[in-house]
Amino acid sequence: MNSLNLFIKNSEQQNVINQLHTLKDAIIERGEKADRENGFPFDNFRDLLNIDYNQLTLPKEYGGKGFGIYDMILFQETLASFDGPTALAIGWQLGVVGELYEKKMWSETHLKQFAEAIVNKHALTNRAVSEVITGSPTRGGRPGTDAKLIDGKWHISGRKSFMTLSYALTHYLTSAWVEEKNAIGFFLIPSNTEGVSIEENWDVMAMRGTASHDLVLDHVVLPEDTLVEVNDEPRGNKINGWALHIPAVYLGIAQAARDYAVHFASTYSPNSLPGPIGELPHVQDKLGQIDLKLMTARHFIYSVAEKFENELTHDQIKNELGAAKNIVVNSAIEIVDLAMRIVGAKTLQNSNPLSRYYRDVRAGLHNPPMDDMTISKLAQAALAEAQQAKKEALK
Repeated sequence: MNSLNLFIKNSEQQNVINQLHTLKDAIIERGEKADRENGFPFDNFRDLLNIDYNQLTLPKEYGGKGFGIYDMILFQETLASFDGPTALAIGWQLGVVGELYEKKMWSETHLKQFAEAIVNKHALTNRAVSEVITGSPTRGGRPGTDAKLIDGKWHISGRKSFMTLSYALTHYLTSAWVEEKNAIGFFLIPSNTEGVSIEENWDVMAMRGTASHDLVLDHVVLPEDTLVEVNDEPRGNKINGWALHIPAVYLGIAQAARDYAVHFASTYSPNSLPGPIGELPHVQDKLGQIDLKLMTARHFIYSVAEKFENELTHDQIKNELGAAKNIVVNSAIEIVDLAMRIVGAKTLQNSNPLSRYYRDVRAGLHNPPMDDMTISKLAQAALAEAQQAKKEALK
């Protein structure tokens, strides 16, 4: 049984999950092909757009479906159990849009214009922030991409790495250093803008179907109102519950690995045994560990999402968001490893799904927030609490 069913609360959530299941077989098949060929499953995203998946986290007042963070996790976990790269790629659309409209990070004019593009033109976006010279943008590096305002036009040049969903994006929400403001600006750049191109250099072992190539900006000239956002501090310092779309993907991959291992254990019966290997105590031990880790991770992430969306507990949720990502990703890695131990050497065959789950799930270690940052923040919070208690005792 997929214990995800326990977390479905209403018919609206169930309807979206049902729609996703109608696409399941095709998404799996295309995802496998994209991984094998280091390609991109275009049709997966066309199918998702046809069920308005890009509108899920756009508020209803802007014409969207109005789903929240908890809902998004349900949908992303479900989709990732079919194909992790597809879910991770389109998940950035859900997370970016959710945060933008919840926090009203742009002017109302810009929000309305982009909402119209999402609803009527199947717009897809992702933040273009990673650069080789900065490392992870959450650590506060200043982008090497520059934006200069000359005669009322922005002139932008630079290169972004890990531009996930690059082929399907209609807009790149691109960070650049704005000298005039001594801050990092974000520019909403249509993908068909002159000077914008994709350099196809995504050649990695994990998440191959995400088309996370480099985005190249070669003397791009844009209208002044293309600057939609200005940040004077690293984005990693800001609390963002919508980032839970990331661990949701790895939870879905873990569920798929678990299901494969359970099916194998219950059906594989070598002639050296009277029945399937699932009857062996050491196999049952591993299956039990898998379900325990999956339950723990799932309860944690959904509990954090609920508390973040609850007015009474929202302000108390800070480090729990990073902890959810840490717990889910590391548990997912352990789950896939246990599944491979059950199935055996055939999991090393490229044609075996567990081989891909093993590669894909490790990508989570390199998605933000990084484990060391999460652990460090937890330690700092504990020390600050102790220091505050000491001050209170001296009063």
